[in-house]
Amino acid sequence: MTRPVDFSDGAGRRRAYGGDPMSVPVIAVIDNGICNLRSVTKALEAVSAHPQVVRTPSELDAAEAAGLVLPGVGALRDCVASLRATGLAERVRAWIEADRPFLGVCLGMQALFERSEEGGVSGLGIFPGEVRRFRLPAPFKVPHMGWNTVTFRQTESPLRAGLAGSGESFYFVHSYHCVPADPSLVLAECDYGGPFAAAIGRGQCFATQFHPEKSQAKGLAIYRNFSRVVADTVLARG
Repeated sequence: MTRPVDFSDGAGRRRAYGGDPMSVPVIAVIDNGICNLRSVTKALEAVSAHPQVVRTPSELDAAEAAGLVLPGVGALRDCVASLRATGLAERVRAWIEADRPFLGVCLGMQALFERSEEGGVSGLGIFPGEVRRFRLPAPFKVPHMGWNTVTFRQTESPLRAGLAGSGESFYFVHSYHCVPADPSLVLAECDYGGPFAAAIGRGQCFATQFHPEKSQAKGLAIYRNFSRVVADTVLARG
């Protein structure tokens, strides 16, 4: 499903997507009850994407979405429990396994792994690895909160388009960090008393530990780039 919209690439240029000129596909945003939903949808709208909130598998089907975003703040246990209770856990897993465009944000990244030290929670197990609590010497405080720079390890990732390979600042709020079993999954790293995974990427699945919707212009670039991935996927399908 698409709607007519002026889709800017951030440099004053416009691109046409979908079956009609100047249209973009729907990006479904999961409401799991513990996410900063309004901030995420407003950020997507700011880059001329077409977000649609979904809470159940039937709503996801009805949206006819081409992209899927899983945001989350708070406790991972609540995030995962909500996904399982609604039946969206299996839909997220199937979506990623089919290599459809997906973006996880904060808890939406942590939920993709097998387990977490936060209460011994079992995640969705889409990627091997675990979520560990920061154990840091002074003067580093937990949670890691505020602006920090990242270095992109997957330098050709479409999520990095228009961003410097290192030195870009994003906003973090977290006490736990993801440790993938496969280091090649790491899309970007941040240093806070040592390096940790700030973002992951495989195929068309992406996830960030930082909050793009709180990261001003650079964060909007992340949402814009994901929107382009979604739209380009629709074009490739014809």
